[in-house]
Amino acid sequence: MPVPTPHLRVDLDRLRHNVRRAADHAAAARVALRPHVKTHKSIEIARLQLVSGARGITVATVGEAEAFARLGCTDVFIAYPIWVDDDRAARLRDLAEIARVAVGVDSAQGAANTGRRLGGTGIEVLVEIDSGHHRTGVAPELAGVVAQAARRAGLPVRGVFTFPGHGYAPGAVAEVAAAEAHSLRVARRSVEATGLPVRVVSGGSTPTLAASLSGPRAYGDDDDTAEVELRPGVYVFGDAQQWELGTCSPDDIALTARATVVSVAGGRVVLDTGSKVLGADRASYASGFGRLLHRPDARILSLSEHHAVVDAGPGRAPRLGEQLDVVPNHACAAVNLADELWVEEAGGLRPWPVTARGLNS
Repeated sequence: MPVPTPHLRVDLDRLRHNVRRAADHAAAARVALRPHVKTHKSIEIARLQLVSGARGITVATVGEAEAFARLGCTDVFIAYPIWVDDDRAARLRDLAEIARVAVGVDSAQGAANTGRRLGGTGIEVLVEIDSGHHRTGVAPELAGVVAQAARRAGLPVRGVFTFPGHGYAPGAVAEVAAAEAHSLRVARRSVEATGLPVRVVSGGSTPTLAASLSGPRAYGDDDDTAEVELRPGVYVFGDAQQWELGTCSPDDIALTARATVVSVAGGRVVLDTGSKVLGADRASYASGFGRLLHRPDARILSLSEHHAVVDAGPGRAPRLGEQLDVVPNHACAAVNLADELWVEEAGGLRPWPVTARGLNS
């Protein structure tokens, strides 16, 4: 029976190819992958990544960590400077009973608070640094101050991490990846100057992944004893942002929203995939609110909750009732709105639940 539109659809062959390619490149570069599962929120895809060699998983929230750990993902890094309150402390202590857990800290105050509540649980911390994105993270040269505060609070310090989110800009990848690597080296030296070893140096994003893998040790030196790990997320699916940045080609895109043309009145083409399906993200460099997979010149001109107005580009105009595949601008935002992903394999469809649907705390 056909699945009603709109729905999110996954091309399983492309998904497997994307996962395997990244895993192979990481292995060749002698770095570990710890993919960010907030992109797909799916236990099925996380298992595929782990079977393909991922060291563990990265999540954004305690809720995501709980969902994946309960289903067998037992090495989890919450890459976020959580402010640990009573509720999160209890949940994290329970989580540490079933998984190896690390969390982010980016201030001495945050480290002290985390230690007061979680010291002695075995939960480790990584110090987050700002490598140029200017969102969260301490200055690289101050990483040692935060690491010392964590140690005094009774927390094992695993290492340092960052997110080069400013790599999401045309032409920025090489410069951002180089700045990220430099910042992580400075942060590592800052921590080691306090007498603490740095066992893990962690960074990466989908746009900068290829650049980060281009050297023999990515962020490290040839004699480096620290493990280098990368945490890309969107690479499993691709999306319109990655397409426009040149990080992926249309042939790599594994996630689309299947849409139906519901109106052609007045020459406009309108689809049933609005912001409640695609998300409303539009980066400054994006040429629209999404693209059509098989019409590369088409753009989504505007979104409302249940409507997508399309400039279909040259060629035959889409017909009323026709189904089209829309590439969301941001795969993570689209998946977070869905209850299930419809996986396409051998001409058939089967649902995969979005395991961590709505677990944003």
